[in-house]
Amino acid sequence: MGCMQPFYLPLGDNRYASQQSTAGPWDPDSQHGGPPAALLTRAVERLERDTDRVVGRFTMELLGPVPLGLLEVTASVVRPGRTVELCEASLYDVARGRAVATARAWLFPHGQDGPGIPEPLPHTFGDGERHDRPRVWHGGYLDAVDWRWIHGDVEQPGPGLVWMRPTVDLVAGEPMSPVQRLMSCVDSASGVSAALDPAKWAFLNTDLSVHVLRPPAGEWLCLDAETTLGDGRVGLAASSVYDERGLVARSSQALLIAQR
Repeated sequence: MGCMQPFYLPLGDNRYASQQSTAGPWDPDSQHGGPPAALLTRAVERLERDTDRVVGRFTMELLGPVPLGLLEVTASVVRPGRTVELCEASLYDVARGRAVATARAWLFPHGQDGPGIPEPLPHTFGDGERHDRPRVWHGGYLDAVDWRWIHGDVEQPGPGLVWMRPTVDLVAGEPMSPVQRLMSCVDSASGVSAALDPAKWAFLNTDLSVHVLRPPAGEWLCLDAETTLGDGRVGLAASSVYDERGLVARSSQALLIAQR
């Protein structure tokens, strides 16, 4: 448990070397969606701006498998504004010269003066239990995250509730921002709430949409996730995401269902 590699090594000129810790469960040569989502979020957060902003909505489109290779990231402001702004970022596979993921994010003013009251946790904050990952799934990302299950399990089809935290840096030598940490975790909702046996079925998301109420506090995040299947090859994984204070985000993913 706990891979010591960061997800990415910075090489300069917005290029990054993907490490084995980014590898996803289905293919050891393709990345889990969490690290690319966090890297795209980082690119958006690092854009120069005059006022302090926070990500309020983030949508990533996965254009194909993200390889464990050399990646380049670009980001820009699409729609500037005095109160909200729309940004976009792209992730390129340098070896093949093509985009493998894109993202758009709405940024909102940062502040603590809103009228909201946090939605409470669905259970008492606690450690939970460690479970072994499914034997048919590869390590990499799954071993670079600390998982504490409250109920459910990948190999027990149905909703799941789990506390999780990455144990490695996103970019070597650099702490993750709270929203980067959120994005590195929330793509796991489809696995946390697996509705099918992963030894017989693959369920891969084509996208990730996250509405963020506030930046999360602390290292641990809780995914309360559920997957719904259609009568064809489409599924939907949705989650409510909590920190120890209460609700911080809600997410959704469209899933491609395929027999292994």
